[in-house]
Amino acid sequence: MNETSVLIIIIASIFTANILLSNFLGMCSFLACSRQLSTAIGLGIAVTFVLTGTTGLNYIIYYYLLKPIGVEFLSYIIFIAVIAAFVQFVEMFIEKFSPKLYYALGIFLPLITVNCAILGASLFMIIRKYSFIQSVGYGFGAGVGWAMAIILIAGLRKKMGYSNIPQPFQGVAITMIITGIMAMAFMGFAGMVTM
Repeated sequence: MNETSVLIIIIASIFTANILLSNFLGMCSFLACSRQLSTAIGLGIAVTFVLTGTTGLNYIIYYYLLKPIGVEFLSYIIFIAVIAAFVQFVEMFIEKFSPKLYYALGIFLPLITVNCAILGASLFMIIRKYSFIQSVGYGFGAGVGWAMAIILIAGLRKKMGYSNIPQPFQGVAITMIITGIMAMAFMGFAGMVTM
């Protein structure tokens, strides 16, 4: 069993092993929903909640259901089904309590289901042999790291709206360049905490 502290796992998954900036998982919704800061904040919170919840649920299902009966090969299908059900719950909750955010997120809210960062976190927890608490901590940290990255890029994209960016670099091109620079900046934390 991995003896890494939960706090170290959370800090590492936010900074040194940011699921978006070091593994480049979850880029599609990151690029599409980072145009407005309010949408980025809402999606970041939703992704953090889904990552935290599904990582814990998938841990329980994998270690207490799939592994004991020897059907670990079904983990991908089961994990995706759990993620889809959890996202459906989050979607209904947001629609009920924040219709404005629900309509702002639009199609990208149900697309959290196929956000590869969420499935990636569940798979990383198995590969790294985390305990339940470590897995939930990792899911939370990965969600916070993903949310922080999308909020940062949304703020930068808003600032760039006032800049004179050359035509070939406008839109997704400059966003990818800035994301690469952010990834290099986060790599500066690499020696501090490892997972």
